[in-house]
Amino acid sequence: MKKVIEKIVQLRNPVFRFDSNLNDMALIQFVWIQFWSFFRGLKLLLLFKNPKGAVLGPGVRFFNSPKIHFGKFMKLGKDVHLSALGKVGIHIGNNVSLGDYSRIIVSTSFNHLGEYIKIGNNVGIGEYAYLGGGGGLEIGDDCIVGQYLSCHPENHNHSDLSKAIRLQGVTRKGIKIGSNCWIGSKVTVLDGIEIGSGSIIAAGAVVNKSFPENSIIGGVPAKLLKLRDEQKQNNISQYLCGEPV
Repeated sequence: MKKVIEKIVQLRNPVFRFDSNLNDMALIQFVWIQFWSFFRGLKLLLLFKNPKGAVLGPGVRFFNSPKIHFGKFMKLGKDVHLSALGKVGIHIGNNVSLGDYSRIIVSTSFNHLGEYIKIGNNVGIGEYAYLGGGGGLEIGDDCIVGQYLSCHPENHNHSDLSKAIRLQGVTRKGIKIGSNCWIGSKVTVLDGIEIGSGSIIAAGAVVNKSFPENSIIGGVPAKLLKLRDEQKQNNISQYLCGEPV
């Protein structure tokens, strides 16, 4: 039975292999959970959506479903909420997993709609993520992300001291995270930021400026610790001066 189930899982993840130490009870529980998650995925038919092999945890909710688009084998954990209230909506690629209690919210304002949230193929995001899409958010293919990722592609204006901050409106630039990035738990990414492909962000970092591809960054605020490219590492000083591109 283990081999049969392994073949089924490999439709979503071709390199998947059960550990040889996996016991039968854990395997049975896994099959039971996946069965009900697949069954819940069929409710997408009620939204006139092709489930495409989606598996949904209990309590998953969709808002403005006509602007939610997803690829094959989407996996949404318990109580994940997707709200596509925006100009473009939400686009999710193939083989994307969103952990329990995550919130994917393009915008919450009916008088100033946000832009979009786009997640590439083969992306795994841990529990309790908050992804906003006010100014647009893009996450590239093959990214792995820990728990509590927080992305905020907008800022509140605050220059007028005579007026409440909440009444001064917002500015929106957007966030772009390249492909093949590894993002640790409890990372916050602020508006106007671009993270190059192949980068690693240490747990707990607050990213308030952009970094080139293959960067290793960490801290509050985040700074460049190292470059994964050894040749560029020898000239790291050029990336430490001013805003990297």
